[in-house]
Amino acid sequence: MRAGTVLYEHAVLVTNLEDDIFTLAQHYRDRGDAENNFDELKNQWGWLGFTTHDHARSQMMTLFVALVYNWWSLFTRLSAPNKRIEAITSRPLLLHAIGRKTSHSNQSTLTLTSLHAESNKIQIAMKSVARFLSHIRSIAEQLKPVERWRLMLFAVVRAFPLAPAIPMPRTGFQTA
Repeated sequence: MRAGTVLYEHAVLVTNLEDDIFTLAQHYRDRGDAENNFDELKNQWGWLGFTTHDHARSQMMTLFVALVYNWWSLFTRLSAPNKRIEAITSRPLLLHAIGRKTSHSNQSTLTLTSLHAESNKIQIAMKSVARFLSHIRSIAEQLKPVERWRLMLFAVVRAFPLAPAIPMPRTGFQTA
C-alpha cells in the first residue's frame, strides 16, 4: 500500500423496513448485541466445548454453564451498573484477588486484595456491590424474599434504556 492512501470501509444493508436510517442502524446494533451473548457463551463460557452421546449429561452441563453465566452477568451489572462487561475482560479483572475471611463477634468479613494493575477500578466496583448487598441485608428482615429479589433485579436493570421506569425505594442506598 502506498503512503497517503486513504482506505474506506463500506457496509450495505438491504431491508424492506420503512424506518429511517438511524432507526435501521439501531435495529442492526441491537441485533448484534443480542448475538454477542451467544458468541460469549460459546467462546468464553465453554458452551461449544462439550459434547457427549449422553443427552442428560450434556443438558446438565448446558444448564450449569447458563446458571453461572447468568449469576456472573448479574454480579458484573451490580459492579458496573452503566455498562455490560464481557467475560473476556471482567473475569481477569474481578477474579484475580486474594481473599481472606475473618470472624469477630459473630460477624464475618471478607477482605479481597487485588494484585491487578487496575486495582482502583476493582475497588470501586467491589465497594459498589458491597454497599448494595449491605443495604439489602440491612432491610432484609422487613422484606419478603420476592421483594429482596425485586430490589436486586431493579438494581441490575436500572441502566437499560428500555427498562420500565420503576423507581427503586429510597432507603439511603446510593450507587457509585
